[in-house]
Amino acid sequence: MTTHYRDARKIDPNKSAMLGDNTPNDNDRVEIGPTQLAYREWEEAGLTLPDLPAMRDYRWTRLTRHIVDRGYAGLLMFDPLNIRYATDSTNMQLWNTHNPFRALLLCADGYMVIWDYKNSPFLTKFNPLVREQRSGADFFYFDRGDKIDAAADVFSNEVRVMLHEHAPGNTRLAVDKIMLHGLRALEAQGFEIMDGEEVTEKSRSIKGPDEILAMRCASHACETSVKAMEDFARANVPAGGVSEDDIWAVLHAENIKRGGEWIETRLLTSGQRTNPWFQECGPRVTQNNEIISFDTDLVGSYGICVDISRSWWIGDEAPPAEMVYAMQHAHAHITTNMNVLKPGLMIPELIEQSHRLDDKYQALKYGCLMHGVGLCDEWPLVSYPDNAVAGAFDYALEPGMVLCVEALVGEEGGAFSIKLEDQVLITEDGYENLTSYPFDDALMGRG
Repeated sequence: MTTHYRDARKIDPNKSAMLGDNTPNDNDRVEIGPTQLAYREWEEAGLTLPDLPAMRDYRWTRLTRHIVDRGYAGLLMFDPLNIRYATDSTNMQLWNTHNPFRALLLCADGYMVIWDYKNSPFLTKFNPLVREQRSGADFFYFDRGDKIDAAADVFSNEVRVMLHEHAPGNTRLAVDKIMLHGLRALEAQGFEIMDGEEVTEKSRSIKGPDEILAMRCASHACETSVKAMEDFARANVPAGGVSEDDIWAVLHAENIKRGGEWIETRLLTSGQRTNPWFQECGPRVTQNNEIISFDTDLVGSYGICVDISRSWWIGDEAPPAEMVYAMQHAHAHITTNMNVLKPGLMIPELIEQSHRLDDKYQALKYGCLMHGVGLCDEWPLVSYPDNAVAGAFDYALEPGMVLCVEALVGEEGGAFSIKLEDQVLITEDGYENLTSYPFDDALMGRG
């Protein structure tokens, strides 16, 4: 159940008009994508590339079906990750998260129009599924000042006219994340606003065949980048003068070299700073014979999130016995919980059957047993038994779901935390662990 899929396809990005992922081999293209380094490494690993036009069509079809199944006129998206899912396009993603200027309307008949930054309508031209490019969806104070309401009125009227044409007579509009003035303007147009996040999270939860191929490639790129970070730490920490930031910067650089995009957190710490968890990496100089723990939270190649965690012992001495025990316990936690996974299993049943951490680790355990992952951390969340809310996640696991299986093991007031996490695909008959990165031998007690 933990095999790693490889299926060779020979690719040479320099020999045809199209790359191996069926996108244009254009050195000046607007469409973002993997680098030549990533393509070479994937070819050497025997990985099959995704067909990106097919992946985009799968996502568009899936979102449209979810809209129709709920009887909505359309789905209006402001979340940059939802827009990426629907269009496979980006525009200043991190800036857009706190200055929302993009919107995408997907109508019940499949017609899709984007409101983008006024000077960049060309960013979605590569995708024929996006039928129109407009501008004017920015309702944040920095940009509109005291006239936000006027801009929101213009935008909401455009939405009304669009849906009157593509979903006549239907005023039920799903919206994911919208600024206050935009919401009020849509309601003034007579729309009944529905929960768009429910639509997008459910749509994104089942990965299509090409999304899974893209995730395999992204996972390989991430693990190659993590290996470079580990090599740097092991080679340089013992000599002194190496900070947590120095180590973490290697992962950022290696991710970008392969066409990755960003890292969502700064969760790498060393020594005492690993406990309590969720301190962020900083200028602390890491010491020889110390632990380093990290969580990638990495948005990598093809915009796919690869969210894995490891703990390393760096030094020439043996780690303390209590640290080895904690590591082995964390490993048992994720492997036992992984072995429960199968399609059809209800999430409350999964919670009931999960491995129990020792009492001394309960206070600092992670926020969840597992969570979905795709373009970022996604639905569903699998809580620990004592945090589960009845009725919140009464759903069955399905083939195509991808879950991150978590463990955080450390004692309250202790000197360290072990952080482990693997990314796992639910298959037709069980699961496949997509993560192949090894566990630290010293911490596992193997020498």
